[in-house]
Amino acid sequence: MNTSKPLSGYRVIELGQLLAGPFASALLAYFGAEVIKVEPPGSGDPLRNWRVVKDGTSLWWHSLGRNKKCITLDLKSSKGQALAARLIESADVLIENFRPGVMEEWGLGPDRFKESNPGLVYTRISGYGQTGPYAGKPGFASVCEGISGFRYLNGFPGEAPVRPNLSLGDSIAGLHAAFGVTLALLSRQSSGAGQVIDVALYEAMFNLLEGVIPEYDGAGVVREPSGTTVTGIVPTNTYRCADNKFVVIGGNGDSIFKRLMKAAGRPDMADDPRLGDNAGRVRFDHEIDEALAAWCGSLSSSDVLSQLDAQRVPAGPIYNAADMLADPHFNARGLYEQVEINGEPLKLPAMMPKLSDTPGETCWPGPAVASHNDEILGELLGLDLAERQALRDEGII
Repeated sequence: MNTSKPLSGYRVIELGQLLAGPFASALLAYFGAEVIKVEPPGSGDPLRNWRVVKDGTSLWWHSLGRNKKCITLDLKSSKGQALAARLIESADVLIENFRPGVMEEWGLGPDRFKESNPGLVYTRISGYGQTGPYAGKPGFASVCEGISGFRYLNGFPGEAPVRPNLSLGDSIAGLHAAFGVTLALLSRQSSGAGQVIDVALYEAMFNLLEGVIPEYDGAGVVREPSGTTVTGIVPTNTYRCADNKFVVIGGNGDSIFKRLMKAAGRPDMADDPRLGDNAGRVRFDHEIDEALAAWCGSLSSSDVLSQLDAQRVPAGPIYNAADMLADPHFNARGLYEQVEINGEPLKLPAMMPKLSDTPGETCWPGPAVASHNDEILGELLGLDLAERQALRDEGII
């Protein structure tokens, strides 16, 4: 197997903090890019202290900061900006997720590098994009998920929209940014030129809306929230079992539906001509859901799932973190990579997708603040020990 990684040899500079930009660069680092993360002197990226903290550092940070070389620069200072410019001039890719206009205020906008680094892939992530009337608005993931149309569809009719307990908008934007970077690098192979990538959080979420827009524009239909179901596809729902655990059942194929209802002890519904196709099942969805809810409620979740597995009906449990870590399939597929933090083992989630010949890997967990100052500022930028110490004394690094 070829052990080189698909992004080996590319250098990425990560400016910004929290999630969208750092997630994009984490993906690139996982697949071989050299990622140099620039953080504020002192505390570094605020994510280092978010959520579950152990030994002074967020456990999440060790995952999101993996494979990165971490340096500190005060980007609000002229000296910090000058050093950042030198880093960017040495790079293939820049990823920044500041408010639109901030990089220009610091003299680090795309125009600065058109001559000094014409092949630069300049990647910008913001709430609403770099142009348009909302460009200057603060755009956290929660707000952008709302305006994107995504939140409207989540929850139960008549109730407040539900937020998944994740920073989904940031992660989806990060995925779009990483995809944009790979596209731009491919384009550069033939053109020799870099380009600007403009990723907006709300647009990344908008990109997930399937047929919502053409359904409204073409037929005047506004898709509404539908609880645990999916509008217009029956049956696909979540059911409570006798052991108080939930299972998800997707029986919406015509032949699958027949097998499902026979397994549920309802051959009459399996052979009912009214329910022979999806359109008919949509008309009589309440009857189907009542029958399946009654059946699931009479059995344990393991019994329900074993019977449906035997009939080749798509179904599965609702897992939490403990369930996933214990599951043999997750482990067989290599979804966990173990690192060592202060002498203790810690499992990190592997990053996808899986590549047969040039897979990604976790080479090291997220390091401490300023861990690579000497390597990057000294070896790459050529600052000697005295110069680096003077920058420390000034609070620049």
